[in-house]
Amino acid sequence: MTTTAVAPLTVQDAETLVTAAHRAAEDAGVTVSVTVLDAGGHLLAFRRDDRAALISGETSTRKAYTALQLNAPTADLVDAVQPGGLFHTLPTALDRPLLFIAGGVPVHRGGRLIGAIGVGGGAPGQDHGFASSAVRALA
Repeated sequence: MTTTAVAPLTVQDAETLVTAAHRAAEDAGVTVSVTVLDAGGHLLAFRRDDRAALISGETSTRKAYTALQLNAPTADLVDAVQPGGLFHTLPTALDRPLLFIAGGVPVHRGGRLIGAIGVGGGAPGQDHGFASSAVRALA
């Protein structure tokens, strides 16, 4: 079996994601924090608008971590943590708590997971849109 190498998420990629998400949020008049993690869950880039609530930084990081660990947009996972849902007990089963609120999006290259972006500070649907538009800008 032949395996094709895929370039990892770079700091330049992470800065592109942060800039694109912030630009989308600014265009919508929303102040946000943006976190980008590599495939190993390491912080590559972070930016918090001075006007954003301090907690938005932790929120963006946990959204990115959740999207990375489950390789899915957090917006698609909200129902899974409800009673009877697929991941009902998962948010408390890990050392680092997951956050099942829209705004975390995995980043893929060549069909492989290379990282994730999380946006916090706006309404969940807005945060998801900002993160998704940033991922599209990277492609």
